[in-house]
Amino acid sequence: MQRRPRRNRSSATIRNMVQETHLTVDHLVQPIFLVEGHQVREEISSLPGTFRLSLDEVLKEIEACLQLGLNKFIMFPAVPEANKDKTATYSYHPDNFYLKAAQEIKARFPECCLISDVAMDPYSSDGHDGLVSDGRILNDPTLPILAKMAVAQAEAGFDILGPSDMMDGRVGYIREALDEAGYTDTSIMSYTAKYASAFYGPFRDALDSAPKAGDKKTYQMNPANQREALIEAELDTQEGADFLMVKPALNYLDVISLLKNNFDLPIAAYHVSGECAMLLAACRNGWLNYEQAMPETLLSIHRAGADVIITYFAKDFAKM
Repeated sequence: MQRRPRRNRSSATIRNMVQETHLTVDHLVQPIFLVEGHQVREEISSLPGTFRLSLDEVLKEIEACLQLGLNKFIMFPAVPEANKDKTATYSYHPDNFYLKAAQEIKARFPECCLISDVAMDPYSSDGHDGLVSDGRILNDPTLPILAKMAVAQAEAGFDILGPSDMMDGRVGYIREALDEAGYTDTSIMSYTAKYASAFYGPFRDALDSAPKAGDKKTYQMNPANQREALIEAELDTQEGADFLMVKPALNYLDVISLLKNNFDLPIAAYHVSGECAMLLAACRNGWLNYEQAMPETLLSIHRAGADVIITYFAKDFAKM
């Protein structure tokens, strides 16, 4: 045998030397669930180790992450029902606690990168990402609402905006609104291929943002479709997106790879709550070793082509 691949596995030093994929904390984004109040730290029962946090606790969490070298955060608001209405007006209200929190975070930690969520569902009394009329989710009437939300978030100090709504044309509409308002340096991380997945449960528990009626299948992608992601990615690229995201990650590694091989923009992947919850459950039952399985999982997402990984395991990886 002239070729013996095992030679390049014969020691840890050689294995490290020829390693093809290197995952570092620079590739990771830590999600944060923000709630109103003070000294609030509520664990999400369906996603152990992840908490709803009031702003004072968020500031402590970010400081701890920064000390570990983790400096990128995506923040989601758990909005009280009293502040929700059909047109999501609270999303751009000057007293919005989410916007005020972003201002405080960026004032305290200007070196961190703060990513937003642009969608109606946290603020909508219908629980949908778009405007609802007679049971239908309306595309074009939703776009001005998203644009107002996006400009308010940019004004609050978010570095990157994350349109997660999957309305057609929203990236271009938001880009134009941001540029007109003077926020030409604010980036857009588009949820390009966001699938109507069964793996979002713990996230919806955290935000109490499930639809009040119907489902999201008329705007989120069919899990059976791969080529359709190329259409979405081409449109988002033309409309001015700075990142293309695939969500979920583990069950859509083929889609991550597809976009990586066909587009020059950085590819992001959202390692969603249900995917993380499954691994946690297996580890807590002793079926898997967390310190081995968790990094391998994140490595697989990066190997598939994700330049950026949003994961609830980011802080734990940074500790390791």
